[in-house]
Amino acid sequence: MNDDLEKPVLSPCIRNCCLNEEDICLGCFRSLTEIVGWADANNVARKSIMNNTEARRAAHYAKYRRSSG
Repeated sequence: MNDDLEKPVLSPCIRNCCLNEEDICLGCFRSLTEIVGWADANNVARKSIMNNTEARRAAHYAKYRRSSG
């Protein structure tokens, strides 16, 4: 299927924006660069960003599970 014909990948923004020291939003786990570029990104780029956010989210929660246990 042509990327232009696919349903657009929706923003993961949850309106809980708080950047950490690495400029990663702790609401959606996108980098500041990814947030700024989202509107101009095609679906391929958005899917890549979504993969990045999932990895960051998992790493974030794994880090705090280890430190609290």
